Amino acid sequence: MISAPDTTHDHAPAALNLVDCGVIVLDAEYRIVLWNRWMVGRSGRAAARVRGHSLFAVFPELGGSRVEAAVLGALGDSAGAARTVSQAQERTPFPLRAAGSFDGERIDQAIVVTPFREGKAVFCMIEIRDVSGIVDRERHLLEHAEALRARSYVDGLTSIHNRRYFDLSLERELRRAQRNGGDLALLLMDIDSFKAYNDHFGHQQGDACLITVAQALAAMMKRPADVAARYGGEEFAAILPDTSAAQALCHANAIRAHVAALALPHAPAATRPHVTLSIGVATYEAGRLLDAPSLIEAADRALYAAKRAGRDRVMLESDIQETLQA
Repeated sequence: MISAPDTTHDHAPAALNLVDCGVIVLDAEYRIVLWNRWMVGRSGRAAARVRGHSLFAVFPELGGSRVEAAVLGALGDSAGAARTVSQAQERTPFPLRAAGSFDGERIDQAIVVTPFREGKAVFCMIEIRDVSGIVDRERHLLEHAEALRARSYVDGLTSIHNRRYFDLSLERELRRAQRNGGDLALLLMDIDSFKAYNDHFGHQQGDACLITVAQALAAMMKRPADVAARYGGEEFAAILPDTSAAQALCHANAIRAHVAALALPHAPAATRPHVTLSIGVATYEAGRLLDAPSLIEAADRALYAAKRAGRDRVMLESDIQETLQA
């Protein structure tokens, strides 16, 4: 029979002091019968101080918690199974801290409440395990996984978004535009005469040029939903949600002017003395350019029309269509 020890024995049974978890035993009136050494070190309360008191008087904040519900359920059904308190919902129900620390953060807790009988008397045992290390490891693993995922969407050279992220974003924004009846613009950009640049300055300087242009492009993305990406080689792309054809044309010209203003010296064989961009613009329209491949193809047509027209300029795909139909 479990009962409160006499005053000559002020400790829980020796076995309970050996386990690496908190152990509390309550009687049918929620009074603390046993309180092991693990609990002493993490609560700052000696066994003699809490024994005979209601658990909910010792820890008033447990009132209304899932711990209280588990205790009430266990003592009301002493033949029932152990009850686990969801750690996802209540990580730190008991005010317990690392041993010897009385002002640090609470430890993360895994709690199991188990009913049992001794003769006619009903008891329940509460086991409390410190899972802070596990929680920290899981958090670090999650953060590492998130970091890896984020890096998988970044171009290794220019540090802006890569083609993979571009493809996902374009599909997502197209679905949103179709669902909401909104606008969407796509810009495809190409550094003019980049082969001549590489041939004259070398590939290392060519990489530096790509980085500079990419960062200039990224700086022109003013809204959180705007996406700048390296499309491949010396080609870049921008996805502009909620942007009409007229707005996209204006923004594309601003990007073109911004890159030209960098005044990066170009190769003697280039058509311009400084590095410039040609830009093709296409916009999602109901009944036309309904999917990503169609929108990309339209922007690509506009880009090559800009190059044929002399480079360092912006062309709108719908203007090319009107010219062809005239």
